[in-house]
Amino acid sequence: MTTHTANRPALPAGTVWPTPPGALHVRPLPRETAASYLTRLAAAYHLSAAHLLDGLHITATGTPTGPPATEIHLSPEATRRLSHFTRIPITHLTRALPQLRPPAPSLANTGAHGTATTRWHAFETALQPLPACTACTIRRSPHQAVPAWIHPAPDLPRIMICTRHQQAASDPRHPTPLDIRPVPELTRTHLRARRRPTATSLTWASTITTRWYDHHQHLHQRWHTRLDRLTAANPHIPPPGPASPTLTCRNLITYPETLTLAAALDRLPPRPHTRTQQSVFLHDLANRLNLPRLAPADHDLLWQRLTTR
Repeated sequence: MTTHTANRPALPAGTVWPTPPGALHVRPLPRETAASYLTRLAAAYHLSAAHLLDGLHITATGTPTGPPATEIHLSPEATRRLSHFTRIPITHLTRALPQLRPPAPSLANTGAHGTATTRWHAFETALQPLPACTACTIRRSPHQAVPAWIHPAPDLPRIMICTRHQQAASDPRHPTPLDIRPVPELTRTHLRARRRPTATSLTWASTITTRWYDHHQHLHQRWHTRLDRLTAANPHIPPPGPASPTLTCRNLITYPETLTLAAALDRLPPRPHTRTQQSVFLHDLANRLNLPRLAPADHDLLWQRLTTR
């Protein structure tokens, strides 16, 4: 990443010559974190993220620990330099990397540039990204495959599912995605989920199925079988302990039923519901969940959802 300065005219004080575009084409994944993409980009040139930023004349602050624990925010000028070096248009780069901020139109039109800075910051544990599909990452990382980290889709439970390569992730404590071929219902559910549930129904459904899962209610045997298949196919899952598979795989295991419940909640008439409406809803939901019957107790969150005014 050396810059040749011979025979160049003098530049105004405080400015630097732009780094030439890079020779390698490293593409970002959809919803990838900026820290993940910078780490993969730097690795393609056998550099650290800090050295890459220095080579692009971008000043970094904060303490980087790398993805998934930390993210990096780039100033608009830093984003412009990254776009120039990667040969990826800013609109494409900022669409794939939601943390990037494009230069303001007023500055772009006048050719004016601000200060190229970045700031590393720590993610909250609950907001940490998930490991991306390894096969998709390899296709976008020439010469050296480095794990990528992405944010889950905002309109689905907190999971990543690649139906093409049969990989999924639901917890950042898993360093790599899981092989979900032994659990084909996860892929089928994801492919059928064309109509996304509303945020309110999804929140209710996720909370309800989480409670059912934690208290071994209604679907316990089905979910236990699903967990056994996942752990058998993925020996790298952490052993029982603070990050046991029972906890880290929960969102994946309950995913089909969570979406089924969310879709059913979306079809509910406005509250309050009559006894007949409640009975019809529970009967229909039991059929959709392949249960002989569904009779939630008074303390069941599903019943509270049906009876709350």
